[in-house]
Amino acid sequence: MRVSTSDKILDTSILVIITIASFLALVPILHLAAVSLSSNAAILSNKVTIFPVEWSTIAYNTVLRDGKMVSSLFFTILLVVLFTLICMVMTVCAAYPLTKSRLKGRDFFLLMIVFTMFFSGGLIPEYLLVKSLKLTNTIWSLILPGMINAFYLIILKTFFSSIPEELEESARIDGSSHFGTLFRIVLPLSLPVLATLSLFYAVGRWNGFMDALFYITNQDLYPIQLKLYQLVISNQMSDATATEGVNSLAPIPESLKAASIMFATIPILIVYPWLQRYFISGMMIGAVKG
Repeated sequence: MRVSTSDKILDTSILVIITIASFLALVPILHLAAVSLSSNAAILSNKVTIFPVEWSTIAYNTVLRDGKMVSSLFFTILLVVLFTLICMVMTVCAAYPLTKSRLKGRDFFLLMIVFTMFFSGGLIPEYLLVKSLKLTNTIWSLILPGMINAFYLIILKTFFSSIPEELEESARIDGSSHFGTLFRIVLPLSLPVLATLSLFYAVGRWNGFMDALFYITNQDLYPIQLKLYQLVISNQMSDATATEGVNSLAPIPESLKAASIMFATIPILIVYPWLQRYFISGMMIGAVKG
C-alpha cells in the first residue's frame, strides 16, 4: 500500500517528537552520572552538563568504602525478591476468587478493597500495630504491611476476568481442581500482567526507605536506600568546607548524592529489559478489559 506524503510527514513528526522526549527523559540521568564522575572543582564551577569533566571516581570510592554497603545491597536484593514473591502470591490468591460470581460476599470484599485505596489508619496506628506484633527490627516489618496493593489487585482481577470461562469449564470437566486450573491455565495465560505487577512491586520495595526508617534500628537490616540516605546525611558539609575541599580527596555533597543515586538505581534498571516485552501488554490488558 502506497503511503501518502502527509502520512510520511506525520510519521516523521511523531518520530522526532518521541526522540526529543526520550532525550529529555535521559538528560537528568546523564547529568547525575556526569556529576558522579567529575572532579570537585568542575562541579563547583558548574562546568558539568551531561558529560563528565575531569574524570574522578572519588564519590564512588566513598560509597563503596563503607564496609556494610555491599552487605546492605545483598540484603536489599534478598528483601526485594522475597517481598515480590510473597506479594504476588497474596495478590493472585485474593484476585482469582474475586472473579467468581458464585463467591458469596464478593461485592462486599471488593468494596472493602476499594475503600482502602482512599482511606487508611495513618502512620501512627500502623507503627503501633507493627510494634505490638513485635516485628520491629525484623525483615518482616518491611514485607508484611505492604503484602497487597489494592490497585494492583484490581488490575489482576480485571485481567483474570477477561480469560474465557470456557477454558476453566473444560478443565473442570477433565477433573481439574481449582488450584490445578489456576496453575495450569490461568497463570500461564497471565504472564504479561504478572510480570508487570512483579516489576511494580519490586521497584516500589527497592525505592522504599521510609518504613525502614521507622521500624529498623539494626544497621544489619538497613535497605540500600536507607543506607545511602544516611551516607549522604553524614557527609553533608557547609559551603565553606566544600570550597576548602575542592582539591582534597573528599567528595563534595553534590558528587556524593549523584553517586549514591546511580549506585541505587543501576541494579533495578538492569531488571527492566528482561520484563519490557510484558510491560505494555500487561498494563493495557489488565486496565482495559473486563
